[in-house]
This record gives sequence, structure tokens and C-alpha cells, in this order.
Amino acid sequence: MTNKRMSLREKYTRLTRDLAWEPSYQPRSRIHPQTAFEGIHIHDWDQWEDPFRLTVDAYWKYQAEKERKLYAIIDAFAQNNGQLNVSDARYINALKIFLTAVTPLEYEAHRGFARIGRQFAGPGPQVACQMQAIDELRHAQTEIHTLSQYNKYFHGFHDWTHMFERVWYLSVPKSWIDDVHSSGPFEFVAAISFSFEYVLTNLLFMPFMSGAAYNGDMATVTFGFSAQSDESRHMTLGLEVIKFMLEQDERNVPVVQRWLDKWFWRSYRLLSLVSMMMDYMLPKRVMSWKEAWEIYFEQNGGALFEDLSRYGIRTPKYAEVAVKEKDHVSHQLWSTFYGVGFATAFHTWIPEPEELDWLSSKYPQTFDRYYRPRWEFWKNYRAEHGRWFSAGLPMLCQVCQIPLVFTEPDDPTRLCHRSSQYEGDRYHFCSDGCKDIFDQEPEKYVQAWLPVHQIFQGHCGGAEISQVLEWYRIVDGVDNKDYADSPDRINWLRWKGRADADAATSDALTPQ
Repeated sequence: MTNKRMSLREKYTRLTRDLAWEPSYQPRSRIHPQTAFEGIHIHDWDQWEDPFRLTVDAYWKYQAEKERKLYAIIDAFAQNNGQLNVSDARYINALKIFLTAVTPLEYEAHRGFARIGRQFAGPGPQVACQMQAIDELRHAQTEIHTLSQYNKYFHGFHDWTHMFERVWYLSVPKSWIDDVHSSGPFEFVAAISFSFEYVLTNLLFMPFMSGAAYNGDMATVTFGFSAQSDESRHMTLGLEVIKFMLEQDERNVPVVQRWLDKWFWRSYRLLSLVSMMMDYMLPKRVMSWKEAWEIYFEQNGGALFEDLSRYGIRTPKYAEVAVKEKDHVSHQLWSTFYGVGFATAFHTWIPEPEELDWLSSKYPQTFDRYYRPRWEFWKNYRAEHGRWFSAGLPMLCQVCQIPLVFTEPDDPTRLCHRSSQYEGDRYHFCSDGCKDIFDQEPEKYVQAWLPVHQIFQGHCGGAEISQVLEWYRIVDGVDNKDYADSPDRINWLRWKGRADADAATSDALTPQ
């Protein structure tokens, strides 16, 4: 018998269609009840097809090769004390945010795709969800392994899973993924695979990983490029899923548009944390948040939604607000975190004079007028009175859970504040985008676990700041407050042989 080798298409067909069968004991509506309640109409599941036609053997071979290369770099990084080759210890604080805010999302995405792979009725999306679930789990594991080297030498990496569940500002990513988890399967893929991964993921990975390279962090760079090839595949799948829904039935169009409006705004607000990482936390900067937004959303996203317009899909609602905010969002957020730096698991600081000049050059219309004066005020205040901290934590938006610190889109001198009333109670929002999301599903968002409210209600370890920090497992004076006064800075100066490191104490040398 001739041993005929199967083509890639034949292998993919064997993996998907040939493993599916028509059930005889139960109707499909009882086996996959979750595919109906969201209002999406699917007539032919076989129309959905993975554009990569990825099979299991090809998947394992491809991923194994990437793992070998990644772990060789991680080993070399550790053996050569790569942590000493980064540009400055301030850079490490961006990694602390990444580990506590992004890595848990990778793990939660793994759980979500494993779930909806069971909920979809078609074999094509079932296999794609299974492979993406494995991808997301692998990303979480490799991020943990990559950043573990820093945990040996710097503070703040010690309890990131615990912090993700409890620390006040980490409720921003946690509430986002909880919102995704409580969605149906179609909304789940519209949220993660399309709105986040296709439309916005480049704003997370490309500038941040380029920043890691520019700041000498080759381990994180290698992880980033390893994950980026998966993300590129996820992006393509996300677009295919959206087109699949739109092509199946015209009644799907308004449902999909509503999800794109909602998840664009939710994901944009989540990524605003990246803006301050790019503009303020990288000692050596590749590009500004404004430049990244113009490249990865205005140019790339514009072409995408022009293509989708043939299905009746328009650019997400409030995208024009995000464009107006690109000149302000990073400055407003870093200022806020500087003020509440006593309750963060990373250090904050006043930008150096040359860094202020860089910001002026990147934001010529806004920075010198609205934001440089506050940094100069805080610098003078520190010289005369010591480090300034806010008296308490800020009020949070009921939907995105980011502090209500953003200004009106057309007036940066006035705070943007919206509210809605539901069943006798008033709820507060940072923007029209978040208010719209609440008004569409108020029953969902009235249940939000708002950290600052929980503190006042006595659910976070106690009424004193020290008790709340202990409940968070943030070591006061070590993990938080100003970088200038931190053990991380003292250690860094000692390792670099700087003369002003004489003040280092033995306690500063031992990460928690």
C-alpha cells in the first residue's frame, strides 16, 4: 500500500471535521445551550475555519522550538547576572506592574478559552480555543520564569497573585477579566480575541518589548518576541471570528457592534496603565504613548474598521475621545500614582530634568502648559518639606475602576465626572464610555467590588493604612513610596559601585 502523506489541509480536516459527529441522544441545543442566549445566529459552523489550519503535531513542534530558544536565553541571563545590565533600577518597576497586572490576565484567559471551547458547537472554534488556552497558559508560565530572576534581587515581586486579588489599583485588570469571564462565549471572543488582541495588543507588546530591549532587558525581550508570534495568530483568529459572526446572519451585526463599542472602551481604559509605563517608567524611551497610539490604533485600526465597514461595522464609539486623550492620559495617571505611592507595590518618582524635556518635545501642545508645573511644584515641595503624598486613595470609576482623574476631552482644566442613578443609588464614572457600559447592563456593574469602598467598610484588614498594606502584603517603606528612598535604589548604587551608596543597610539587601 502506498504511504501517502497528508497535506496540511487534510490533517486539519481530520483534526476538526472528522472528529465531530452528529449527536443522536440529545439535541445540540441542550449540549451547547450557551450559543443561543447572546442573540447570535449561526447557520453553518463549518464556515468557521482556522486560517492557519494548525494541527496538534505542528503546534507542539513549533512551540517546543520556541521554548528551547527562550529558556536558553533565560539561563544565560541568570548566569551572567543580566539584572545588572538594565539601564536603571527604576525600569524594574515597570516589570512589577507587568507581573502583577498582565501575567494574571494570561492565566485567566487560559481558563476562559478552555471554558468557551466546550461551549461552542462547531469543531473549528473548539480546536482553536483549545490551542489558545494552551498558548495563554504558556505565556503566564514563561512570564513567571523570565521575571523570577528579578525576584532574587529586587523587592515587590514576592506575592503577585495575592496582590492581583486585593490591591486597589489591580482591580482595574481584575475587574476587566471578571467582566470577560461573566460574558457568553461569543462576547468572550469579541472582547479578548478581537477588541483586545487584534485592535489593541500591539500597544501593550510592541512598545513595551521594544522598551525592554532599549533598556537592556534581553530576557523580557525574548519572552516578548516568543509570545508575539502567538499573539499574531490570535489576532488573525480574532478577526476571523468577527467576520464569521457577521457573515452568518444580518441580525448579528448590531450585537457585534455593541460588543465592539463596549470592549474597545474597556480595553482602552485598561491599557491606559501602559501609557504611564511608556512615558514615565522607562529610563530609556523608545516612543511616547501618543506616538504609539497614532501608529497602532489611528493608522492600523483605521484601516481595519474601513475594511469592516462593508459588513455594516463602524469605528467603536468614543474612539474620538481616546484620540483626544492621547495628549493627557499618561501625565494624569502618573501624577495620580505619584500622589498615592504609599499604597502601590512599585516605586514612583519625579522625572529627571532631561526626562521633563523629553516629555515637552513629545507633547508640545500640552506638557509645559498643564503638567510640567505640577512636577516642578512637587520637586520644590520635596526640597522644603519632604515627599508629598495624598491624604487618601482616590474615588474609582464604577466600571473601569480607574481613579476619576481624567479630564473633559475638550477641556484639560476640568475633571470629567459622570453619574447614573439605579434603584435609588447613584453610581459614578470617569467618562461617557464607562457610563454607557453601565447603563446598558446596570445589574452587572452595581455588583462591582470597589477596593476603596471595601476599605471604608472594614473588609481590607482594618481602618489604618498600615493594616491595609499588611492585608495587601505590601511591605511599607520597602515595596512602596518614592524610588529615591527605596532599598532597591540603595542596592542598585552599591552594585554599581556608586559612592553615595554608603547609607545602605543590611536589611536593604534582602528582598521579601
